[in-house]
Amino acid sequence: MPAIVLIGAQWGDEGKGKATDLLGSRVDYVVKFNGGNNAGHTVVVGDKKYALHLLPSGILSPGVTPVIANGVVVDIEVLFSELDALSARGVDVSRLLVSANAHVITHYHRTIDKVTERFLGNRQIGTTGRGIGPTYADKINRVGIRIQDIFDEGILRQKVEGALDQKNHLLVKVYNRRAISADEIVDDLLSYADRLRPMVADTSLELNRALEDGKTVLFEGGQATMLDVDHGTYPFVTSSNATSGGAATGSGVAPNRIDRVIAVVKAYTTRVGAGPFPTELFDASGEWLRARGFEFGTTTGRPRRTGWYDAPIARYSARINGVTDFVLTKLDVLTGLEKIPVCVAYDVDGTRVDEVPVSQTDFHHAVPIYEELPGWDEDITGAREFSDLPRAAQEYVLALEEMSGSRMSAIGVGPGRDEIVVRHDLLD
Repeated sequence: MPAIVLIGAQWGDEGKGKATDLLGSRVDYVVKFNGGNNAGHTVVVGDKKYALHLLPSGILSPGVTPVIANGVVVDIEVLFSELDALSARGVDVSRLLVSANAHVITHYHRTIDKVTERFLGNRQIGTTGRGIGPTYADKINRVGIRIQDIFDEGILRQKVEGALDQKNHLLVKVYNRRAISADEIVDDLLSYADRLRPMVADTSLELNRALEDGKTVLFEGGQATMLDVDHGTYPFVTSSNATSGGAATGSGVAPNRIDRVIAVVKAYTTRVGAGPFPTELFDASGEWLRARGFEFGTTTGRPRRTGWYDAPIARYSARINGVTDFVLTKLDVLTGLEKIPVCVAYDVDGTRVDEVPVSQTDFHHAVPIYEELPGWDEDITGAREFSDLPRAAQEYVLALEEMSGSRMSAIGVGPGRDEIVVRHDLLD
């Protein structure tokens, strides 16, 4: 059975939970391979809504084993808070596995994230302040704390003291903050050891054995392609690899085991945080999209920046990720528009550019070139076959498919998990 990577094709918040739900009954494992609790996704099950941040969305699917893999950074307090909240609502969370090699977000990571962002002033990146970037920085600088370290007090203390030797100088002398004691951090992390221990595993071994046994494994990326630290709009990006290649390094499953790459793309575009956004709307249309699509961050509650569909970005995502299938979400939000603009290229200082510019300067200066497609007024939330959609909605989907570099295999027509039109089997 296949290994499938599911990623966001834009700047996040595309509705990846919709695609996960579509595959849920046919998937044995759902793996989070990057990021932490700096992003979230909302999953609607019947009349219940669940906002997940750190946990894989597969935790809501009975019979699925959810995995937090080695590429994730884990805030253990948040982990248990989410697990307790789901348990209180009757969700079975006992199957969760956590990689022994995943890195741990500590109190000092969160503190440094917040004070550093404030220190940047008008050069702020727009981080969530949850310690994600500093934790990944410690990982690369080889002074990080891993999940497995929590079970050896001697190693844990040695690593925390080593990390704080430098960080306390920074906090006290640069940011005028109090020093953080090693005892404070060590005692906090040790308090989680007994509860955490049963969840911890060699998740790379577990996943490879699952694939060898014919199980289906879904790798669920946090954030999205345009936030990838290598391939996104750097420096306005996250601190991990949110593209399909990150699934291999973030899980310990080799690239040649991956069979399909599914990218989720919204029928328009949104972004949270700073950075370039060519199709961003600053008028009533942008407010209309925000209100109709309820575009507010799952994690931060911040209003999302809104804009029209950007075909060059979709093509870029298809190329970078090797996309085999797109899942188009929130098509219903566009209902009621007479004309729907779609960005087909950019004007950069008087020159037409059909692809995402490699230069950060050019991308900042890119002005969208639009084509307008006919809109529709009919309610599409009841559509379950492509032929059920109004002709104009069908033509909109087909136009985006032609522009975007891969087939549109499923279309979200409403917020519910069953409000979706399937054109092509995502496992076929």
